[in-house]
Amino acid sequence: MTTFIKRGIIVSCQALIGEPLHGGDAMVKMAKAAQLGGAVGIRTNGSEDIAAIKREVPLPLIGLIKRNIPGSDVFITPTLEEVQAVVKAGADIVAMDVTDRENRLEIVRELLEYVHQAGKLAMADVSTYEEGVQAEQMGFDYVSTTLSGYTSYSIQGDGPDIELVKKLSAFLRVPVFMEGKVWRPEEALAALQAGAQNVVVGSAITRPQLITESYTSAVEQWLADHVISN
Repeated sequence: MTTFIKRGIIVSCQALIGEPLHGGDAMVKMAKAAQLGGAVGIRTNGSEDIAAIKREVPLPLIGLIKRNIPGSDVFITPTLEEVQAVVKAGADIVAMDVTDRENRLEIVRELLEYVHQAGKLAMADVSTYEEGVQAEQMGFDYVSTTLSGYTSYSIQGDGPDIELVKKLSAFLRVPVFMEGKVWRPEEALAALQAGAQNVVVGSAITRPQLITESYTSAVEQWLADHVISN
């Protein structure tokens, strides 16, 4: 079994184009802060952030590149071009979409072969139990629940898919990561108790606009419910 990353919290340091923290050294600083807070690994998007964080932060690094392709719903490291860029940037682990969409299995096998030939490990971002089993059979080193709730056929919900973690952990030999919709420490603990090797937390730590919104929306609702007419 692959045990490259010790058990614990991995922080996803990502800022998309148009978000306040996109560009510059913001994600490097975020990764450094995550390390100080006890994170055991970092997940990040884009060649520049992968390379910069790898230089500055001595933690295992999961890299990916998000790319929107017209007519396709697959956007996490979707083609060989992105895989090569992630490897070249220095990521230790390459994350990619391994959902059962758009008849991509042969493409995914080619991407996986390239990653392993480059001496890197590969992470399958999946949305269902069947996809996780399939990913292990293909030879992926890690399986993550990243895309649960983000495909049309997976379980939709506001919180993390703990049940998927439990099912995958009970069957797979490779480490299972919990990622997606983890907002509270109790949810991370529940994922570990369900068998997750690691829990990836992103927006709840590294996207301040969303963190702020969670507070302001709650306060605005309370004010609306408790307004006193003069």
